[in-house]
Amino acid sequence: MGTEVESQTVETSPQVYARIGGVLYLVVIVIGFCSSVFVRDKLTASGDATATANNIMASESLWRISIAADLILLVCAVPLTLILYVLLRPVNKNLALLGALFNLVEFPIEAVSKLYLFAALFLTGNADYLKAFEPHQLHALAKISLRLHDYGFGIDLVFFGFACIIYGYLLFRSGYFPKTLGVLMTIAGLSYLTNSFTLIVAPAHAATILPILVLALIGELSLCLWLIVKGVNLPKWKEQVGGVS
Repeated sequence: MGTEVESQTVETSPQVYARIGGVLYLVVIVIGFCSSVFVRDKLTASGDATATANNIMASESLWRISIAADLILLVCAVPLTLILYVLLRPVNKNLALLGALFNLVEFPIEAVSKLYLFAALFLTGNADYLKAFEPHQLHALAKISLRLHDYGFGIDLVFFGFACIIYGYLLFRSGYFPKTLGVLMTIAGLSYLTNSFTLIVAPAHAATILPILVLALIGELSLCLWLIVKGVNLPKWKEQVGGVS
């Protein structure tokens, strides 16, 4: 009886991790997409600092909700990192740990970058201490804060890009996940690195290269949905775990 229960736990455990990880990944993707596309991109008027400041002032609650949602995203990303480590550890424990470490470096960078979103909000407010500045000065400073957030996010994605490449390699070598997922996640990582280093080294071309992030979305969404719908190939998982032990 004890052996039966133990065997069942071994078989179902990776599937439970996979399903929970897939749901967490979906939350991360949905929040990240909505905050970027439906809030920041919608309220930011390219080349018009005054219009951007007015949009943020008029939608303060939405701006604050977006920041709170981004923090929830990071909260979900922490257990997701642990789950990916558990699922990929049988392939190569050290590489799985390295991928997790890249994520752990990324999280505080992204969290701190959210302070620039608060700075942009404060600079568009009506506090008495802001009367020392002219409106156009405050609007310019708010625009700079948003640019700093973009660069902070770009730096964050450098570390996440390397994590994606490592996860892609481990998925490809696992045997209990489709090799296609490994290829797509590797492409996602390279897309993030290309986007971030273009922003840092050649910012004039950043807008041109931005559509490459669609490839990153495809890779991450594919892994997310596979974890939810299919999970782990249990016979192959048991072979890999047996080989490691």
